Amino acid sequence: MHNPHERPTVLEICAGGGGQALGLERAGFRHVAALEIDPDACTTLKRNRPEWEVLETDIHTFDAARFEGCDLVAGGVPCPPFSIAGKQLGDLDERDLFPAALRIVSQVHPRAVMLENVRGLSTDRFAGYRSNLFADLRELGYRPQGLLLNASDFGVPQLRPRYVIVAIREEIAGHFEWPEPLAAPNVTVAEALFDLMSARGWPGVCAWQRKADRIAPTLVGGSRKHGGPDLGPTRARAQWAEIGVDGLGLTAEAPGEGDPIDKHPKLTLRMAARLQGFPDDWLFHGGKTTVYRQIGNAFPPPVAEAVGSAIARAFASDPPVSRRQLVLLEPPQNASRLRRA
Repeated sequence: MHNPHERPTVLEICAGGGGQALGLERAGFRHVAALEIDPDACTTLKRNRPEWEVLETDIHTFDAARFEGCDLVAGGVPCPPFSIAGKQLGDLDERDLFPAALRIVSQVHPRAVMLENVRGLSTDRFAGYRSNLFADLRELGYRPQGLLLNASDFGVPQLRPRYVIVAIREEIAGHFEWPEPLAAPNVTVAEALFDLMSARGWPGVCAWQRKADRIAPTLVGGSRKHGGPDLGPTRARAQWAEIGVDGLGLTAEAPGEGDPIDKHPKLTLRMAARLQGFPDDWLFHGGKTTVYRQIGNAFPPPVAEAVGSAIARAFASDPPVSRRQLVLLEPPQNASRLRRA
């Protein structure tokens, strides 16, 4: 029997550097495990939350049966199959992990599923893919819905649109409502980074502050196959230049007293983490490229917290449900529509 007074549990897949994990923790969830294939990201998770079970594994082959009955399966599955920066191959891309995520959902029978991806997944190009994905989720007993959320609406100083899919079990789906944007004004790059930019006495920080009084372009983390510690392709770097930031790479330290007033400084890893909504006490493991990839590919913690809190509120409105009731809806016997299409 589910105890409504206990913290809801989450099994997280493709956990990366912990952005979604941190947000769900803030929303009141307790991790039963965090799955991630990248060893540096796994070390990051263990370093920050040594009490969590962090599993370095490929979700294609992971057996999640022992986590049956967990309340939530959540994850930020890789975005390259749907990213405008890539070839947009969708289900033809070997990095498409939605079918593996569905298999794990069918093993765990959670009360809800939360999956996030890039804006590209919400476009007309992938309407058929979304239709098949939602049909698979309905066969598993869920009512799926998707919404494009901008991170800037939840206190993150970059626009960062992300398509978020929430699927709630039919018996409690009516209790879920998407989070509303914050009423407070958007946080700007200048507000988020002024103390870091001024820490070494750079004389140009006030002039930079005026340029940076706006929301940042979306950080681009790259993939395991492609992408280094740059802030994005040429167009994105031009946008960064408009706010006084050199987007061609990162730097080890903030500008100092000897730097010119009109300098366009590069970001440090900590600055990039701030722009992604990570707190300063969240420590990353690895070299510059792998750490930036963890930061740039993260689901911003404040957005994950907002969606996670909305799911937790739906759970709180739900009367206790027995484990037997939870498994009455069996997984579909046929292969996922995502592979049949």
